[in-house]
Amino acid sequence: MVASTTSSGIPWYAWALLTVICWGTYGVCMHTGSASMVGPEKQNAEHARIMAFLWVGLAYFLTAVIAPLIILKLKGGPIDFWAYPAQGWKWSLIAGILGAIGALGVLLAFGAAPNPPGPGIYVPIVMSIIFAGAPIVNAIVNTTKEGNWPYVKAPFILGIFLAALGGYLVTKNPPKPPPTQKAEATAPAEKLAEGGEKK
Repeated sequence: MVASTTSSGIPWYAWALLTVICWGTYGVCMHTGSASMVGPEKQNAEHARIMAFLWVGLAYFLTAVIAPLIILKLKGGPIDFWAYPAQGWKWSLIAGILGAIGALGVLLAFGAAPNPPGPGIYVPIVMSIIFAGAPIVNAIVNTTKEGNWPYVKAPFILGIFLAALGGYLVTKNPPKPPPTQKAEATAPAEKLAEGGEKK
């Protein structure tokens, strides 16, 4: 591996690993946030996902608008973003829109998960489909864009196949407790409720 570094002196692969960690925990945080928006009385059950999406948007605004403007200002870069090269800002805008639509898609996928077993079990399923499927789409789109299909070799195709296989295996075999353990876990709560009704 070539240990080339960025201007900050940090190797490129360190930033890649940072992204792996952030995006790897993204789905769990997203599900936890949307589930917590429901409220103790379930008063926000109908709107919880969109409420969570609003806060995701606010986070994007802080990290992708405010922070870059501050960095550009401190480093003497141009902050008149409306005057940036048109081709650059148009493609960047499209990328941002695609990212936001993808974030909304994650929340909607969690909300549409069958219940039982409920969206908690479907977090790794949804995210494995996304993170196995996204590299495949990226490989196909980028190879087409650069016109590199004549240079594609067998290991490249094999990598795409293995990514799809990995997503399938995780989707078909999510970690979940057996039905007997679930019943045992819910039994005390049910007995408690029955006792309260008798009183």
